[in-house]
Formats: sequence, structure tokens, C-alpha cells
Amino acid sequence: MTTFARLRRAAALTAVATATVVSLTACAFAPTGSDAGAAPASEGALQTVTAGKLTIATGEPAFSPWVENDDPASCEGFEAAVSCAVAEKLGFATSDVVWVRSNFDSAIAPGPKDWDMNVQQFSITDERKEAVDFSSPYYTTTQAVVTTGASPVAGATSVAELKSVPVGVMSATTSYQVAADQLGTTNLSVFNSNDDAVAALQSGQVDAIVVDLPTAFYLAGAVLDDGKVVGQLPDSSAGGDELAYVLPKDSALTTPVTEAVDALRAEGTLDELQQKWLGGTAAAPVLK
Repeated sequence: MTTFARLRRAAALTAVATATVVSLTACAFAPTGSDAGAAPASEGALQTVTAGKLTIATGEPAFSPWVENDDPASCEGFEAAVSCAVAEKLGFATSDVVWVRSNFDSAIAPGPKDWDMNVQQFSITDERKEAVDFSSPYYTTTQAVVTTGASPVAGATSVAELKSVPVGVMSATTSYQVAADQLGTTNLSVFNSNDDAVAALQSGQVDAIVVDLPTAFYLAGAVLDDGKVVGQLPDSSAGGDELAYVLPKDSALTTPVTEAVDALRAEGTLDELQQKWLGGTAAAPVLK
């Protein structure tokens, strides 16, 4: 989820901070277009880890469809593409975006960070809001069950059919919360990463795993032999699982990044990128 250059100034700098926020808001939106057409970020114009640069963190490795070929700087993949568009809205050319890696848990832990924003399918939760800031959501997803054709639950059509078999899920995620709510914890095996859960499925330790829907389609189509998306789990939260950027607590960039995401949504860019990179994820039945 390093030098920590983003320590918050206290009350003595309130006046300076206020003036800075006003300045940030005023320069938050650069003209959209190609990299060459993006307004260059002026050094010191935004309160970033590195002046004139926007440092974005993601996972190691980062997977399709979120990031293609583990290369976020290419702007290929849904989260990579959205991040490049957000950066451009903030006035940073693609060449001024610095990509770094972090693990999931450290990103949502309290404390200073060595990045400006972090993207790796973070769900907005009240508990996490106590430690970090979130932008407005760039995508809403559900959780899904994925397995292989040889699994005894490959043909399952109901949640009840999954409750009596071993199911794997990554710890400390919304996937775990939904799986525990829907399937119970008796047969739920918890892993430190989705990679570990996939390995458990491939070795027969579990009969299925729970991940977010786009990841389920990626695993079924590109990772697992004879992979199969069994279906979506009914989500107990209203409207699904909202994914957003994580920023350090009380970051001066939270409002500009939120406004950039909102602008991309309003102009239809988020929908276009969703269709381009996640377009195949809609056709999965909801388990009864």
C-alpha cells in the first residue's frame, strides 16, 4: 500500500493552508485531451509529495482488467486509464505522473504516506474513513464467486449451495465481508492475498473463491484452467461496493481529486472507460 513529505501542518499554518486550498481548487481542472495537450503542472502549484509531480500508488503486481501488463504508466486498464484522466484533470501530463507500489493494508493504515493517491480497488467503508480519505467513487461493483469446471459447485445457482463447501477469500476486504455475510464463516478460508486464494483453488484446498466481479472474469478467462464465474453474491450494502482513491487523512488533494472524478463521471468518460475495460463483466447471474 519512504520519505513522508505529507505531514499535515497544524493550526499555525491554517491561513496558509486555506490560501493553498483556494489555489488548488482554482487550478484543479486542466483542459482535457492528449498528453501533449495537458496543461503542465507548475512546480509548487499543488501540494504533492514531489513538487510538479503526481505520485500514484498501486498494487504489486497490478492485474488486468485494472492495469494491463502490470504497467500503470501505460494508462492501459481501467484503473490506470481513469488515473491518467484524473491526473490530466489536475493539470499533470502523463509524463509528470510517478507510479509507485504499495501493499493494500499499509495504504489504508493511519499515518503519513509517500504517495499522493492510491488505487487498487479500495472500497469505501466507515472504518477506513477513520484512517484515510477517499475520493468520490469511480466504480461500483459487486462480489462474485469464481471456480473451475471441475469444482462440485461449478453449476451452483444459489447461495445455499455454496455454504457447505470450502470457499476462499482475501482478508480485510469487502469481498470477505460480503462472503461472511452471505456464506457464513464456518467453511470460509481466509488468505492474505487473492493470489493465495487462487493458488488454494488450483490445489483443491477450496472449491471456489470470492473476489470482485471484474477480477472474477479476469481469473476465469485468463488465469484459471476451465475457469468459470458461478455468479454474483447478493450485496447487503445499498447500491453495491463503491471503489475510490485512497488519500492520506486530511489531504489537501482530496477535494481536487474528488472534483476530477466527478467531472469525469459527468462528461461520460468514466462510462466510456468502464465499457472499454470492464465491458464484459455485466453478464453474470445474481445467485439466489
